[in-house]
Amino acid sequence: MFTYDTITEAVNGLRKRGYELDFNLEENCLVCHDDRLNIEDFEITELHRFEGDTDPSDQAVVYAVESNDGKKGILVSGYGISAEGMSAEMVKKLHLDRN
Repeated sequence: MFTYDTITEAVNGLRKRGYELDFNLEENCLVCHDDRLNIEDFEITELHRFEGDTDPSDQAVVYAVESNDGKKGILVSGYGISAEGMSAEMVKKLHLDRN
């Protein structure tokens, strides 16, 4: 189990372990350049939550993502208020319903 004190440490630590792609979140998929990963096409192998000391908008999660075909990358996303706009299936996949 890896633990990190900051988002930067988490991203750098994951990069050192081969998570090289940068994913962006859409309603029902993850996107990296022209690649799209649907909900069934990837697994979350790690997640690291970070909370701001005073501002709830500083909440973020760093996800280690691995696709079914072996691509590894990182998704950095807000949670709570920042998580609006995702499908229920994506919320479940990203474990955001465990707040």
